[in-house]
Amino acid sequence: MSHSSLRIAVASGKGGTGKTTVSVALAEAWGDPIQLLDCDVEEPNAALFLKPEIQSTEKVFLSLPEIDTDRCRGCGQCVKFCQFNALAVAGGKAMVFSELCHSCGGCARICPERAIREAPWSIGMIRKGLSGSIQWIEGCMDIGYTMAPWVIREVLQARDPALPLIIDSPPGTSCAMVTAVSSADYVLLVTEPTPFGLHDLILAVETIRGMNKNFAVIINRSGSGSDCVEKYCKQERIEIILRIPISRKVAEAYSVGSSLIKAEPSLLEPFRKILASLV
Repeated sequence: MSHSSLRIAVASGKGGTGKTTVSVALAEAWGDPIQLLDCDVEEPNAALFLKPEIQSTEKVFLSLPEIDTDRCRGCGQCVKFCQFNALAVAGGKAMVFSELCHSCGGCARICPERAIREAPWSIGMIRKGLSGSIQWIEGCMDIGYTMAPWVIREVLQARDPALPLIIDSPPGTSCAMVTAVSSADYVLLVTEPTPFGLHDLILAVETIRGMNKNFAVIINRSGSGSDCVEKYCKQERIEIILRIPISRKVAEAYSVGSSLIKAEPSLLEPFRKILASLV
């Protein structure tokens, strides 16, 4: 297969449904050179299955305000300006709560005393590598930071526009997931046939529909629960593009870092059909 403009995001309403399993399987099924972007920056794990050869590592920086206490007179203009409560005045001087800062730069521009400057602050890293024909890019946040979209945007910008793209999105429906999915042409929502799976699938469907994205559903561990997801998809006229049967063999392979396709080669053709239908 070959189509450089292909951009597929794999998402889910909750963690643990098999989102990364599906992302890796899609990349392996492609055959030709393709990129897999691991945008689950709080807990990236595609590398556990791809085992890429690391080629480069670079840090991701955020611009955070620093207060020159000699210049600051505690006027509070920066505090009034900040919509995220990342600044306060205490003891007659401004102070910064870095974990709340969104790096808009407005406080530095509005300060009448020019007592605020922006300084780079490391919040994570991006690693690039190669696993066969799969070019792998991973974002990973430093412990203690919560601004996942900043790292995700850097991962997306690091892609090679000449190659097709699989995006392993963060779980859930927060701004992190929206950031990862926003650059995709098509979204595959991975779920499981349980009441919890259905609850979070509904949230994910509402989010994707709100973004006007084309999407379909993949049911992982099919046959292990109820038919609630099947009924919902039929009611909402949502295509179930693949059902991955529950398998002890797959679970055992997963536990030792082996991919879905390697554990069940019979699934290679269904994944290739999915890709062919989207090209």
